[in-house]
Amino acid sequence: MIKTSKEHLNLTNETYTQHFKFASCIALTMIYGGIQAMLHAIYPGILTKAASTKIKKLYSLVSDRSNINNERN
Repeated sequence: MIKTSKEHLNLTNETYTQHFKFASCIALTMIYGGIQAMLHAIYPGILTKAASTKIKKLYSLVSDRSNINNERN
């Protein structure tokens, strides 16, 4: 597991701390979006665009990060 973690960090050109911060941000955004989606499922009139907005934000963050890392390699 340590070997694959080091390989992944090398591939993404990040330190452990940088990767931890970014991955944690993604995880918390997903959890928050999931809660919003559940509330929307219960009460369809609220948070009508919250899930799609979170998905777009996450896609943008991850794809932009991926593009930057690909340019470095």
